[in-house]
Amino acid sequence: MSAVRNYALVTAAYWGFTLTDGALRMLVLLHFHALGFTPVALAFLFLFYEFFGVVTNLLGGWIASRMGLKVTLTSGLGLQVFALGMLSLVKDGWPVSVSVAYVMTAQALSGIAKDLTKMSAKTSVKVLVPKGEHGALFKWVAVLTGSKNALKGVGFFLGGFLLATLGFRGALWAMGGALAIVLFGSTVSLPAELGRAKTKSKLSTLLSKNREVNVLSGARFFLFGARDVWFVVGVPVFLSTALHFSVTEVGSFLAAWVIGYGVIQSAAPAVIRRATGGEVPGGGAARGLALLLACVTALVALGVRLVHAPMFVVVVGLAVFGVVFAINSSVHSYLILAYSDGDKVALNVGFYYMANAGGRLVGSLLSGVLYQLGGVAGCLWGSVAFAGATFVVSMLLPAGHPAIALDQLGEDAGGGD
Repeated sequence: MSAVRNYALVTAAYWGFTLTDGALRMLVLLHFHALGFTPVALAFLFLFYEFFGVVTNLLGGWIASRMGLKVTLTSGLGLQVFALGMLSLVKDGWPVSVSVAYVMTAQALSGIAKDLTKMSAKTSVKVLVPKGEHGALFKWVAVLTGSKNALKGVGFFLGGFLLATLGFRGALWAMGGALAIVLFGSTVSLPAELGRAKTKSKLSTLLSKNREVNVLSGARFFLFGARDVWFVVGVPVFLSTALHFSVTEVGSFLAAWVIGYGVIQSAAPAVIRRATGGEVPGGGAARGLALLLACVTALVALGVRLVHAPMFVVVVGLAVFGVVFAINSSVHSYLILAYSDGDKVALNVGFYYMANAGGRLVGSLLSGVLYQLGGVAGCLWGSVAFAGATFVVSMLLPAGHPAIALDQLGEDAGGGD
């Protein structure tokens, strides 16, 4: 029962963080767009958020393996509380260059917080699920990831709603206070030894030596670049400027998309098992889904150019994109844990999410640049290129399901010392 209790505690902390993370993204994007920031300037506001996620994931897994997941989880929650308070000090009258630099710094702390919390929560699933139970692992990962994304969607709505009702500063203070309560609960409830490796890992183990983990991490880089190249700046600004959505309507639209995406992720085990006759997914599923994602995105991009109702194309097309992306992401989240040895899982997960953050970093920057150059269609064609690259890299994954792959990898699956 202690494993279930700890899983519930970690999940609750992750849920609380996720609400503030989604709301903060909407607050920053919509507030500074209303102040007249260009798409490229808006993209720069998120660059440090993603860049420091790369660094955090690389070092966070090593720190967690030595000090335990409780340390990294509570550190992430505490940093987010500080970042929210820091952002509340921004003044509307500051020069654009000063505002961008200050917000980028606060977003850097938020990015570190996000990836410490995410890495801790997802790694804990591998630690808590009994060894060898691949079906249970896939289910627990899907529930955690799917519920997180659904709540992030609620956070998008919450951000737009709080901005309209409490204003930028009031919303930040409200979220900071709520998250401080979550931080206190996690600090007093979680065991200190959670996720701590039996042997101390050396810094030389930061870069994974497991081929499957390396390949999957490369595919993850391009997969999340494919999403964020349109999601971060392109679609929100398109909805606001081309379709004249209010801040609450933009937040609600993106909230609905992410909530639906989370629901699909939670249902992914049932969908995959039905498609594979009860087997857990392998590399073949990952590459097939990547190819399908590239085809769907290309059709949406063509539709925006050729159809006279761009709102219909964007809404329906991105709904289909969300379904395919959600299942693909869920398969990836399962594979990284299945390919990792239990004692070294934090190192592999940290390395994998470093690639994830790298894809988001590049996608975020390109989202602003491509929107300024080619509108939402330019962002979508960028997404097609990233999805195609995901498929190419995924071709290097073993086709068999991870139970077979782990037997072949033997004791060195975690990368060794």
